[in-house]
Amino acid sequence: MLQQQMLSPGNIEIHEVLVPTIEADEVLIEIKRIGVCGSDIHVYHGKHPYVNYPLTQGHEVSGKVVSIGNLVTHLYVGQKVTIEPQEYCGECYPCKHGKYNLCENLKVMGFQTLGSASEYFKVKGNKVVGLPASMTYDEGAMIEPLAVTLHACTKAGDVIDKAVIILGAGPIGILLCQTLKALGAAKVMMTDISDHRLEIAKLCGADIIVNTKTKDLSSAIDEYFGNDKADLIFDCAGNNITIGQAIENARKGSKIILVAVFSSLAVVDLAKLNDSELDILTSMMYRHEDYVEAIRLVDEGLVKLKPLMSRHFYFGDYDKAYKYIEENSEKTMKVLIDIAPSLE
Repeated sequence: MLQQQMLSPGNIEIHEVLVPTIEADEVLIEIKRIGVCGSDIHVYHGKHPYVNYPLTQGHEVSGKVVSIGNLVTHLYVGQKVTIEPQEYCGECYPCKHGKYNLCENLKVMGFQTLGSASEYFKVKGNKVVGLPASMTYDEGAMIEPLAVTLHACTKAGDVIDKAVIILGAGPIGILLCQTLKALGAAKVMMTDISDHRLEIAKLCGADIIVNTKTKDLSSAIDEYFGNDKADLIFDCAGNNITIGQAIENARKGSKIILVAVFSSLAVVDLAKLNDSELDILTSMMYRHEDYVEAIRLVDEGLVKLKPLMSRHFYFGDYDKAYKYIEENSEKTMKVLIDIAPSLE
């Protein structure tokens, strides 16, 4: 079978390896789609701090079950599935208290362990999540990033009737907007410095879009939310400008939820943070229940994924996908790699 391998930053090859043999607790999946995310791009540029080369990528994935070990009982051959890419120890304090997404020994497929970018992939059955037959493989490959937003919402608490600001209209920010609206948020403002991204955000349900390159955020908040400001602010951009905007513009006593990953040390106004008694909460990946809820939202039509699908590339053109993202970064949301062609 064919398998992707990144030998070094920017150096990708597709090579032949044997189809893996599964154990009793494993499943063999014919991989259909792989999504490319920001973390994958960091790996491509050699800027991810927690990987070693060579590695095989692929953690946003969908596929079809082709064989099942005899200890796996919740799946069937031919079923559409996605994969939860975390590998956790089960022994550390977070794992023993149900927070395996914070495992002290956490590894993630495509980064610290073998990723799924191959024609066939074997994985423990308890990592495999079934998808509705009506769901496309394209949609299935985007359940992972959608689960990120579900977990972020759990950190915020009850969002029903809340006024929310999301800083950053990338794929996660726009998925978060749709998630919040589906869970009952009353009004969502999205900010970015790209009109193109903001237009997609508007198409996906954002009530208010603000380009902070051309409009002052504080003025926009006063205009749309009045003196009460917003109940919640999510930072999905992850830089000193956006976290500064969040602290400066948050209502006193409210919550800021950091969803984005900072690539360097943050510089924040702790005096303002303290004076306003703000809670800064953080969100790390997801757990199984976030996957289940993400699948429900897509299946019920409450979250639309197609507007975020920018382009497909064939498996053999994996390197071209990265070059395309580089050359079209402002207009690119989600690039999908077609491992096995499918009309579904």
